Amino acid sequence: MKYLEAINNFLNRISMILGGIAVLALMLLATGNVILRIFHLPFRGTYEIVSFLGAVVIAFALGYTQKNKDHIVVDILTEKFPKKIQTYIEALADVVIMIFFGIVSWQVYVWGMKIYESHEVSETLKIVFHPFVFAVSVGFALLCFSASVDFLKKLSPKEE
Repeated sequence: MKYLEAINNFLNRISMILGGIAVLALMLLATGNVILRIFHLPFRGTYEIVSFLGAVVIAFALGYTQKNKDHIVVDILTEKFPKKIQTYIEALADVVIMIFFGIVSWQVYVWGMKIYESHEVSETLKIVFHPFVFAVSVGFALLCFSASVDFLKKLSPKEE
């Protein structure tokens, strides 16, 4: 179990670093574009690149958010249940997350492969954008992995 947690921590740390770089690039590009608009020299295709980078930022934060339980939880009803039942409900939620976002990750990957095989490019800049689609698929896969580690932690006996 410790090894899975270490792998999960490592992968999520890497994804957060890459997501942070994407946020920085997004901010620099958007800010530079605003400044250059004052001089009537805006970047062409800024909206495209900002959209691609925004998708990567969000996707790469999913696993980390799941690992740290930083997402929104509505537990008005379940907080009244005994701790053991709460654990079972959380484990069930982890299974649902693994299944649903596993399918999402797979389908986003399939879509990325279609884009790759058709040599589709972005509308304004004419750049290949399938790497961004694959990055989003990886982000969803990391969310599934984090949920599976959480699920296995709930099943494993507690260490004293």
